[in-house]
Amino acid sequence: MKFSIDKERFLASLGIAVRGASTRSAIQTLAGVMIRAEDGAVELQATDMELGVRVGVQVEPERDGSAVVPGRLLLDVVRSLPKDELSFEYRSSQGDVELVSGPARFHLRTLPADEFPRLPEVGDATVMKLPAPAFVETVNRVARAASRDETRPHLTGVLVSAAERELRMVATDSYRLSVKETSLEQPLDGSLEANVPARTLQELGRIAGAGAAGEIEVASLEHQVIFRLGDVTLSSRLVEGRFPNYKQLLPEAFEHELRVSTAELLEVVRRVSLLAQKNAPLRLSFSEGALEISAQTPDIGEASESLPVPFKGEPLEIGFNPDFLREGLESAEADELVLKLISPLRPGLIESAADGDGTGSFLYLVMPIRLNV
Repeated sequence: MKFSIDKERFLASLGIAVRGASTRSAIQTLAGVMIRAEDGAVELQATDMELGVRVGVQVEPERDGSAVVPGRLLLDVVRSLPKDELSFEYRSSQGDVELVSGPARFHLRTLPADEFPRLPEVGDATVMKLPAPAFVETVNRVARAASRDETRPHLTGVLVSAAERELRMVATDSYRLSVKETSLEQPLDGSLEANVPARTLQELGRIAGAGAAGEIEVASLEHQVIFRLGDVTLSSRLVEGRFPNYKQLLPEAFEHELRVSTAELLEVVRRVSLLAQKNAPLRLSFSEGALEISAQTPDIGEASESLPVPFKGEPLEIGFNPDFLREGLESAEADELVLKLISPLRPGLIESAADGDGTGSFLYLVMPIRLNV
């Protein structure tokens, strides 16, 4: 295998592929990137057995072949090369690859290619096309509410549902619940419901970038899901276990519904949370027409700040995890939100009834922390 390529173009593709390589597997080959040249094209592959990444590289090889190269090392080497062009050649007799760029020459030992797993293919599966901007924006609003606790794997995913003109994603770690519904301009051809690992969706969001454009192709297999965006294909195992019936977690009625400025409330929460350390709660004390947000951490200090809110009735004090509350407010992404409350021991709800462009709704349910008065 041999090809020559612009350094920055190769670096961009390699940087995406390496994110799929394993950093902790006992199988050494999984720390590598498979580089394959065939049929006049070059493709980079990496996988940790949960997530698989394939990246097509726009270059015509001089000679076909394949090799598995240590991913992180290759990335560092390519990044350090002195010239804009590089030559990449697999030397089977020496069992290494040679990289040449100007006066620099590197020889990197390859990893056993026969141990590199075969990544899933779309095959005859039905492919659904979703608008990339809507998909990525929906992921970014809900994915961080998914659990990172591997002992509860069914909560580490995001429930992705798509049909007709609606895309919905739901995530929960049992302490908070995030639901984002996005209205689509064009009806979808088919439907989808899958519990996809949050990490997979977040990687897809990073690859697409903030200015995502075009379409994302999605194919759902029996135990896998495959996403394709341009030259990049992501494959992932689906999360095992049943996703909870999130609708049962939403209270049917609330005692208080307060419409407040998102930016104003978020600024206060961020400031006061600086003094909510060592698992200290953020206290929200409601009284007629006002909200005082406070935090106190022994041996560190305390903070409080008030702001006007349209609260009526008996005073109410409720505590929240400061990070969970802040992330919910950040994810609302609306000028105004509705804060719904029942009592100090019942969950609170952050709701933006419609996004700024009127194309969907967002719900964020967060469990309270019992306060020691």
